[in-house]
Formats: sequence, C-alpha cells, structure tokens
Amino acid sequence: MSSSVRIAIIGSGPSGLSCAAHAAELNVPHVLLEAEEHPSHTIFRYQKGKHVMAEPGILPLRSPITFAAGKREAILGKWDEELAKYKVNIKYRSAVTSISGAKGAFEIKMASGETQLAEHVVLCIGLQGNIRKLGVPGEDLERVQYQLDDPAEYNGETIIVVGAGDAGIENALALTENNRVILINRVDEFPRVKQGNIDLVTAAIRDGKMECRYSTSALKVDAVETEGRPLCFVAQTPQGVENIACNRVIARLGAIPPRKLVESFGIQFPNQTMEAVPQVSATYESNVPGLFIIGALGGYPLIKQAMNQGFEVVEYILGNPVEPADEDLLKAKFKNFNRAKNVSDALALIQTSVPLFKDLTTLQLREFMIDSDVRSPASGEKIFQKDDYTNSFYSIVDGEVLIEVPDKDGKVKTVSLKHGQFFGEMGLLSGRRRTSTVRAGANCVMIETPRRSMLKLIASIESVRRQIDETSLRRAVRTQIAPFVSETDMDEMIRGATIKSYPAGTTIFKEGDVADGLHLIRRGSVTISRILGGKEVVLSYVAAGNYIGEMALLSSDAKRSATVRAAVNCETILLLAETFNEVLSRNQALRGGMEARVLERLSKNVQRETEPDPGSLISFLIGQGLGEGTDVLLIDESLCVRCDNCEKACADVHDGTSRLDRQAGPTFANIHVPTSCRHCENPHCMKDCPPDAIHRNPNGEVFVESTCIGCGNCERNCPYGVIQMAQVNPKRQVPSLWAWLMTGLTTEPGCEPHYHNAEMGKKAVKCDLCKSLSGGPACVRACPTGAAIRVSPEQFITYAAK
Repeated sequence: MSSSVRIAIIGSGPSGLSCAAHAAELNVPHVLLEAEEHPSHTIFRYQKGKHVMAEPGILPLRSPITFAAGKREAILGKWDEELAKYKVNIKYRSAVTSISGAKGAFEIKMASGETQLAEHVVLCIGLQGNIRKLGVPGEDLERVQYQLDDPAEYNGETIIVVGAGDAGIENALALTENNRVILINRVDEFPRVKQGNIDLVTAAIRDGKMECRYSTSALKVDAVETEGRPLCFVAQTPQGVENIACNRVIARLGAIPPRKLVESFGIQFPNQTMEAVPQVSATYESNVPGLFIIGALGGYPLIKQAMNQGFEVVEYILGNPVEPADEDLLKAKFKNFNRAKNVSDALALIQTSVPLFKDLTTLQLREFMIDSDVRSPASGEKIFQKDDYTNSFYSIVDGEVLIEVPDKDGKVKTVSLKHGQFFGEMGLLSGRRRTSTVRAGANCVMIETPRRSMLKLIASIESVRRQIDETSLRRAVRTQIAPFVSETDMDEMIRGATIKSYPAGTTIFKEGDVADGLHLIRRGSVTISRILGGKEVVLSYVAAGNYIGEMALLSSDAKRSATVRAAVNCETILLLAETFNEVLSRNQALRGGMEARVLERLSKNVQRETEPDPGSLISFLIGQGLGEGTDVLLIDESLCVRCDNCEKACADVHDGTSRLDRQAGPTFANIHVPTSCRHCENPHCMKDCPPDAIHRNPNGEVFVESTCIGCGNCERNCPYGVIQMAQVNPKRQVPSLWAWLMTGLTTEPGCEPHYHNAEMGKKAVKCDLCKSLSGGPACVRACPTGAAIRVSPEQFITYAAK
C-alpha cells in the first residue's frame, strides 16, 4: 500500500496533466494514476499529424502545462518535457478499479493489486473507452472501424465517415488526400463543431475534395461486393435510400460516460439518459465530498477548458479562492441582473428558476450563458410580433410574459407565461413566422438565446430536447388544432402522440390507407394528390402549422382520400386516431370546425379536379425545391419580352451587381424559375456563417450584412446557386437614367461593367427582396408586361389554375 497523498489524480488527459503539474509546482503531495503506458491516451490515439485546436480562443490558459494549436506529435512531445520539468509523480499501467472511503481517507484500488491512499481524489478519466457504435446491422464487420490511427495507411479507397462532429470531420479531412471520402451528417448543418473545422470542411466540400450527405443516417452495412468495393453502405437520405459502394466505414459517433464504474465510486448522475454527466458544484466537487470531477467526464471536452479546470481544482482543494477563467465574460452578461450578487448566484438562480436547465452541469450552463443575453424588458415592451420571421429562443427567469391569442369570439386576449417557462420554440423548430405577439409582463427577466446556440444545446442534452419536444407538441396542438378544449381533453388527445420525420419525397400516407391519426405539420411542407384518370394529380400544398388527414377521421370508412408526400424534409406530430376521435366526440365546436374545414377542402379539390392539369406544374415547382421557400420569383414566358429589365433594375439598386439570372433556371410549359433567392423557411445560407452576417428581417427577407468576411460558406451551403461572391465599388457613381436617355453617352442603369480590384476581397451578395425600397422588389416593378411575379408556395395552386 502506497503512502497517502494529498491529491490523487486519476487519468492523465489534459485536465489530469494540468492538475498534477500545478500540484507539483506547489509542492503538494500528489500522484497521477494512468491506465496506459503513456500520458494523455486520447490525444495519443489521435490520427498521426492531426492539427489540434486551442479553442475557445476567448479564454486564457492558466495551466503550468503549455498548450497552443499545433500538431499532435509536437504537443505530446512538449507535454512529456513538462512532466519531467515539474517532476510530476506519475504511475503508468495503474488502471483504477475502485474508490472507497471518505474525504481525508480515500482508498484507491488498481487492477495491478496496488492500493493508493489519498485525502482528495480528482477524476479525469474522460470518455473514450466507451465508444458509440453505429447501432445498425453490420456495425461489427471487419471493415467498420471506430478509430483512425494513421490516414496514410489508406490509399485509393472510397471511405464513408459517419459522424460530423470534430473527430469525424478531422478524420475525413485527413483521408481526402489519397481517397474518395463521403461524410455522413445526420443533420443539415454542423451545430457542435469548432469554427475552425467548419471552415475546413466547408472548403473541402466546395473544392470537391470531399462529399457530404446531409440529413442522412445509416440503415445497415452489407459485406457484399458492390462496384468492385467490398462493402455496401446503405443510407437514408432526403432523396430516399442510397446504396454506396465503399472499402471501409469509419464511424466517429462520440462516447458515453463509463457510468457503471463511476457509479461504483458513489458518484450520482442526474438522470438515466446515456448522455448524462455527473452533477458537480462550482468548485468541481461531486456528491461525494472530497471527490472532484473535471474534463470530459464533467461535460467539458475542450482541451483548454479542461486544463484550466485542472489548475482551478488544485486551488479549490487548497482552500484558495479563484475565479473561473470565464468569470469576466459572465460578469459582463449579468451586470444589469440585480437579482444576484455575483455570477455564481446568478447561475444558481437561473438553474433553479428554469427547469429546462436543471440537468445542465454548472459548467455547461456557464458555456450556454456566454452565448446568450440576459434581458429585462419594460412591462408592455414587445418581444416579437405575430408573423415575424425571428427565431431566438427565450427562457423566463423571473416575472412573466403575455402572449396575445384570439378567444372564441375572435377577440384578442392575453395568456401569461410565468417564470420557469420558455417560448419561441415553434419559430426555432419550424423556421416559420411567429404564431403570436409576445409582450413583457411585470418584473420580466429572461434569457434570449440565438438559434445556433440553442440547437447546439438541444443536440447535446437529451433532457433539453425532450422537454422542448413535449412542450412544443402540446402548444402546437393547442394553437393549430384545439385552442378551446379542456386541459383534461388535451392530455388525452396528445397521449401517445409522436413526432415523425419524413425526408423530401417520402409518402406520409397513401390514398386508400386506413387512417392511423391526424398529422400536424411541425416543420416543412407537403403536397396532397389524388389519382384522376389513371394519373396522379397534385391538388394542394400545405405548409407547417396546418394539419392533414382529418377527412379520413371524419368519414365513415376511415380511409385516406388522398396521398400526402413531404415536399421538403418534414416533421409532423401524429395524434392517434382512437384518442383523437374520443376527444372529438365530446367537443362539438372542435368537430364543427374540422367539418367546415373538410367541406372547404373538398370544394377546392373538386374545383381543381376540373381544371386542365394544374398538378403537373405544381409538381414541377415543388420538384425544384420551391416548397421550402417563402417568396419565389417566377416568370411567365408567354408574357416575357426578354428585355432583361428585371436584371438591370436589380443591378441598379444593388451596387451594380444583379442578384438574379433571368436566363438560368428550369422551365415548365411557359413558367420559368430564374436563379434568384427564394428566402427559405430554414435558410441554408445562414448555417455556419462565422461572423453571423446573414439575418432575416421580421418580414421574412434573408439578407447579408456588411460584416460579411467573404468566406464563401453561404455560397457553398446554398443548394440553389443563388448566392455569388462579388466586389462592391466603394466609390460607385449611380448611373443617371435621364443622362442615358437624353444623350446615350452614359452607361445604361444596371448595365455597368463589374467592378474589379485585385487588392479587394469579395463579399456575398444575394436577393434581399429590396427590403430598403418601399415599393417592393425592383425586378417585379421593372417588368413592362407583368411577366415577373413573386409568390409564396401556398399560392402555387391559385397561380397554377390561372
């Protein structure tokens, strides 16, 4: 049995190294126990030559162990030198199997049979021993791997990399030099990735060095030779199932805490979810007095953060007051928050006041608050307006907010949300307009969180995602379907309700199917079609915020009267037929409203069935991706005289660069879709903008601010090619229409040559719907024949019938 030390550190990752080195420099008796034969096993297993980032850049480094961005090998070499410099007492091949005892007298047993005594224990074991697998058939095939050691081992292969976190992106980038690489991203952006990696991966995709399948998941991996490759990776993509021939699959899906081992130490987890991390105090102490948790196991996987914690935890154990490295940043956030004396009090108040944050560790909450703003609006101040296109998320810390909703007589009444509740989730999830006006009530204090930060939290914390889903489901049903039913009936109606996801083009239900329930569209849009004269004809388009499938529930045979397909990636809330019909039978007002809606839809469908095939045009428009737009430019070529006034007018009001291309784009019959922004519900261009320069006005216009740095991410992310990189002449003289008309010697407005300056960078330009012009889009106003119009997808049916 080894003699007792003041601090025993378990695990020599970045947090453990920093902790041990700081103890060593202060001459504190310590021991660093490492299971492997070398320090920092996780980083040791990084791929050879990997560039290690030093984020977050805004935080200073406190550790005696140095760290800066650089190659894996250089960092590990430097750390070896510094371990020797500080004479860190490190024991290798010392895997810990149990911890018993109490503060001041812990007993640590190792697999070797040795026992170590310690007054305090700091747990820094990380997560990498508990790798997540694919969870599909074929996950254990020989060529399916969960680690990449040396990218140079692979040459001339097709490699599928599953997982678009930092590890997956870094592996994929390293493999692109000698292989065809396909990155599988289960969502449509990179919400949890360091900015440096976002820049690198988007550049690789833009330059054709890597392919990426967005909103895609694995279905299975078959050991079947396909196109000369030994594996077939079967994926569910937005376009349907895709079979990809490949040589190997590398899945980087993260890891989960070694819960059974950690719980055997007496440490408690806040809930039973796989992703849960132990709850620790502001000084990193667990529920076991004297046992501290830092680094990835505590929910902070970034190297610099973990190293700072290693420094701080030694100071806490010694009884020295020390402020966390992010303290000054949070002090600035809370400077007008008079309900708390300091940052710790403010964080504690937020966590106890808002149940949504109850499962966040103190460290996770600190990170979340750095991205958010604390607001104290005056009573009556408008937070957002109904039909705005804003998408911030709000959590009420104190006081109340008042939501304006119609009552049974159509008059506006207010509904109060009290402290602890949240709002704004429907705009966040659907990308659609706000459904209500919200004003601050008395003593209101709230947290406003940007969309991207909230999506990151939802992706990271399962309990947050679950609470938002449950609340949004109930509110969506209350708002869109049953505003006046009792809470008891509402509980019954949503019992068994589920959220369903459908890739674009997927059939939600077919004509003739037995009805399984009522679908409320939460995100995306759908088309409704019927078989007429042996041909499928699209009869209508239905956007998020509406329900479908009510006809079958109200009919005697409960059969679907039409086929419904996802026009774009779509989410619906499915209310089960049995429970919904029970509530419907007791609420005549609800039933009457639905019956009236059915009659209205039937009348419109009968009218459209007699029209000369508008469905083909609607199918064409939806097929061009216009279903995810909110404002689409169309040109009737039977009226267009090819004068290009639309392009010229656009260029004239936008610094000489037209944001539309009349000739480009597809045509069906006489309807042409020029290359011009359609202002998507969930704009692809807004994803991964480093300076956050792309915004949406409350009226829906998506525009680029002058803070654009010209990185080109938006141009690459837009699937419709409507963003271009261009130079803007800071000394531009606007051409005079009168001078051109009278003399013909000046440049025609909108026809000036493109500006070029070799020393000036380009910036992103796109249609902004001429938001600064009171008369609306210049392209439409300049058309002499009325050929150019702007319509929303909801107007496609009416437009097609003309």
